[in-house]
Amino acid sequence: MLDPRKLARIHRVRTLQLGLTQADEMRAQQRVASEAALAQRIGQLAAAVAPAPEASGGFSMAAAAYYRERLFHSATAADNRVRAAEGSAERAAEATRAAKRDQTAVEKLMERADKVAVAKEMRALEETPPARKNRHDPC
Repeated sequence: MLDPRKLARIHRVRTLQLGLTQADEMRAQQRVASEAALAQRIGQLAAAVAPAPEASGGFSMAAAAYYRERLFHSATAADNRVRAAEGSAERAAEATRAAKRDQTAVEKLMERADKVAVAKEMRALEETPPARKNRHDPC
């Protein structure tokens, strides 16, 4: 059985690791949200530059086509970044789950060690002879 001080130290380390992985997961979720917001904004810009019936010259139509193409490439890149951020967030979530499992395992070991210590103390109390004698002498 492990030493209670060693278990306590391991528990502190696992708790710290859990906190760090939870922070990483939160950062990954924030990155997903910001990338999704950027992708949405690019989509809105692409919709704003969509061809509309105008009586203007061909120059503005060529410029709009150029910007639409650039926005299309930006939207594709943004979608790729969103997918990469989602993958990173999923890996961070799995790391958090693993850290939680590790911490829970250490907590179970600590509970088991406490139960063993209590059982050992109970056996020691049962095996000790009674400390005081009967005060009443036979009459």
